[in-house]
Amino acid sequence: MTIPQLPGFDQTLPFLREGYGFISNRCDRLGTDAFHTRLMLRRATCLRGEEAARVFYHPDRFTRRRGAMPPTTMRLLQDKGSVQSLEGAAHRQRKALFLRLLTDDTAERDFLALFREEWLAALEHWTARPEIVLHDEVNRILTRAVCSWVGVPQLEPRELTSMIENAGSVGPAVLGALARRRRTEARLRAVVEAARGAGAADGETPLRAIIEHRDHDGERLSPEVAVVELLNILRPVVAIGRYIMFTAMALHDHPGWRARLRDGTDRERQYFVEEVRRLYPFFPLVAGVAKAPFRWRDHGFAAGDWVILDLYGTTHDPRLFPEPQVFDPGRGLDWRRLDHGFIPQGAGDPEETHRCPGERLTVATMREAARLLTQAMSYDVPPQDLSLPLHRMPTRPARNLILSNIRRLPAGPAPDTGD
Repeated sequence: MTIPQLPGFDQTLPFLREGYGFISNRCDRLGTDAFHTRLMLRRATCLRGEEAARVFYHPDRFTRRRGAMPPTTMRLLQDKGSVQSLEGAAHRQRKALFLRLLTDDTAERDFLALFREEWLAALEHWTARPEIVLHDEVNRILTRAVCSWVGVPQLEPRELTSMIENAGSVGPAVLGALARRRRTEARLRAVVEAARGAGAADGETPLRAIIEHRDHDGERLSPEVAVVELLNILRPVVAIGRYIMFTAMALHDHPGWRARLRDGTDRERQYFVEEVRRLYPFFPLVAGVAKAPFRWRDHGFAAGDWVILDLYGTTHDPRLFPEPQVFDPGRGLDWRRLDHGFIPQGAGDPEETHRCPGERLTVATMREAARLLTQAMSYDVPPQDLSLPLHRMPTRPARNLILSNIRRLPAGPAPDTGD
């Protein structure tokens, strides 16, 4: 199969205009799952679909180091020395730390207890206000909960959210986000150095695990890298706030599910939030640089080739998800299947690939938010523009979802029994 070349010298402006839909729109037009083009004056190959995801997430085929994404995006979301920038044995050793911290029963239980406590405390204040902006409020809740769980002093929510909101942007706002990241790193470096100076402590927090971790070479992480990895837990957990906002939007768009989840099971809540992750736009794409030559569909890729996988287009592929624009929790999606079609946070085995290690905590937190939204409170959604502009990455509604007339329900939420 010949991979077609898009006409025109460079497609950066069309990409910025279309955002999430750019790759799939052209794949549909060309009748292909791959095409060559130029973005930011650089040759790129864009892929979508289950087979493409399997190729892209083949272990050790692509590097996420320099050149995989724009420098400002790299700085805001990963930075030098992070687990995402490592390959081979070094990556697997560091990734094991994150899998241990983010995927066991204790981590889920302890974090959800803090999240629930912060939500119910905030709910007491929400009932006294005429309205709230849900995304902003949830980001505050997540920031307080994750700082407590990780074992670091409380951070200003804007310090973390600005890294997320500006990762796909250009212009002055990016400079402000980079400055806030530098200030946050300085604060966390002082925390790391103080914790190391205090020696061993009872119990293990993510902070303690990170500063005591030894890489495959037997060396501890430098203070700079320890700070980067702390942010690689703090920032992604706060980013779940966008998914929680989308969960509330799905409850509003499909009101029959509100009553169903209020009286339903954790499995129903699980399927509901998994369909939110599939349908609502979060990560648009992922990029990598080929480490060595390989072939796919009779096309030879060379070392150094820049390849971009369409996450959004793959989770909206009608071959994988019939009527992909229809919200249907009955699809029974489950992040644990490790397939290459349902890939909102990456594909493959997280122990071997660059798939996000935080999916379990993401889904559990969304499930708990769905419980709290349906069992702990009632509210109205006043008229507002809830459209999601697909040229904005990451996208959100204009006013971040306003809720009004909030009341606490007397029975409160039932305990989480897990899935």
